Amino acid sequence: MSRFVRASKYRHVFGQPAKKEHGIENVKVTNSAWDTNIISASAEYISVNWNASGGGAFAILPLPSPFQAVPGLPYKLPETIPLARSHTAAVLDTDWSPHHDSIVASGGEDGKVMIWKVEPSLFEGWGQEGWVAQDFDPVLRIDASPRKVGQVLFHPTAENVVASSSGEYTVKLWDLANPEDPRAVLTGHGDIVQSMSFNATGTLLATTSRDKKLRLFDPRVGGDPVRTNDGHTGIKGSRVAWMGEHDKIATTGFSKMSDRQVAIWETGGLGNVKTISLDQSAGVVMPFWTDNNILFLAGKGDGNIRYYEYESDSLFALSEHKSSEPQRGMCFLPRRSLNVAECEIARAYKVHGSSIEPIAFIVPRKADSFQSDIYPPAPSIEPSLSASEFFNGKVAPRKLVNLADGSTISGPKPSSVPTAAPVQSPIQPTRTFSAAAPSPAPLAVPPPSAVPAAEPSPVSAAPAQKSWAPSPSPAIESRTPSRSQTSDSKDSFLASENARLEGELREAREKIRNLELQVESIRANARKAAQALLDQ
Repeated sequence: MSRFVRASKYRHVFGQPAKKEHGIENVKVTNSAWDTNIISASAEYISVNWNASGGGAFAILPLPSPFQAVPGLPYKLPETIPLARSHTAAVLDTDWSPHHDSIVASGGEDGKVMIWKVEPSLFEGWGQEGWVAQDFDPVLRIDASPRKVGQVLFHPTAENVVASSSGEYTVKLWDLANPEDPRAVLTGHGDIVQSMSFNATGTLLATTSRDKKLRLFDPRVGGDPVRTNDGHTGIKGSRVAWMGEHDKIATTGFSKMSDRQVAIWETGGLGNVKTISLDQSAGVVMPFWTDNNILFLAGKGDGNIRYYEYESDSLFALSEHKSSEPQRGMCFLPRRSLNVAECEIARAYKVHGSSIEPIAFIVPRKADSFQSDIYPPAPSIEPSLSASEFFNGKVAPRKLVNLADGSTISGPKPSSVPTAAPVQSPIQPTRTFSAAAPSPAPLAVPPPSAVPAAEPSPVSAAPAQKSWAPSPSPAIESRTPSRSQTSDSKDSFLASENARLEGELREAREKIRNLELQVESIRANARKAAQALLDQ
């Protein structure tokens, strides 16, 4: 065993559950067996799939904090509260807009996608004598599918763009200003779509399906996937999460022997980079990525939350938050709303039993000043694009906010990990767009006046003319010498040495994959032998 410990700023991160009075109790969580996170959060509100009779509903509640109680909000909910009730069947999923903290989308078994805008006046007088709960009304109804809508997901950079997956085995992208027809329909799935995730700029969408395939789409190129590969081999649910600015995807699922797994995939050819076996529990693992390069894994049916730090194509276990209360669902707060005074780097909202419990993940620091090394810029509330600009092919980096002073930063946060080299014969579809989209009608969901409209950056229009292709790694770029390098023998030597080391690295990774397969085979044989002894 090595005497040296890998250096990390997040080695001692710990989860701090909220006090009982800072959470929410008497929550009537849905009884639907559909596999979603059940709960979603913006910087001001949370939404929870509700157990309602005579149709479908979900609750919208003020955001609780692990550090203080919500003023005017009783931690034990009354029997009657404001609900969003317009669905005629169970609500399966909700998602809050990253650009408007008061706008939420919902999808249900009735095949409808609905958009809701929360008015703070509905919470005035909450819990006081004589207060009457007033239900929410949707501002937009979309007939998304003749079958159930299983997931809804807002676009990370384009305003008023929503993706929905349905029982037709498709994913549809909608422009909320022109919701009559979907702007893109993504096909090719052989079964129900179980999970989907956009990359940081929203130009690519990854999906997992019950047919055990992992797919990558460019929604503006066409409906067919640009990459497809075999995912986890188990028959149970699989989830996907894009790893921020890295050209990597994290998935969770099961092996053929029902071991729970987490895997990392590079987007160049959807090749598997790393697969780790977690345990043999039965619950689906929910992955959550934060821009601290930390991947949180929360298993349904168990009370533990594992978290790993990503570095050099590997996941290094940091610690584990343990609890005796098994979680039914979970979501994470947008990073721009964290309590930096308490060195809080992430906050989870855990649904267990009839309660919602905030859990703050804190880096223990003695200093009172802002800790810039643990707070990379967070995604801003300001959109980078309008819906029409996005569907017309424009690409813009997401806007970031400095958590120290709240100032907006233009351009993507640089990645600290080199992107993976593309595999042989990469698919490079050409983006061909038809005639320009019709001019948008007045927005069905008016933005709050406090949020200024984002003006498109003239610099960001250039990448729209390029077809999407995986970014080459710095190692490969260094092997192509420039004119000045051809006359420099030292640079030539470094380039050849770099190529040699890269080849050795590929061989080492191949050996590791072979060893992992051998270990998996040995485990399977051991289980069969043990079962044979028990049957005798």
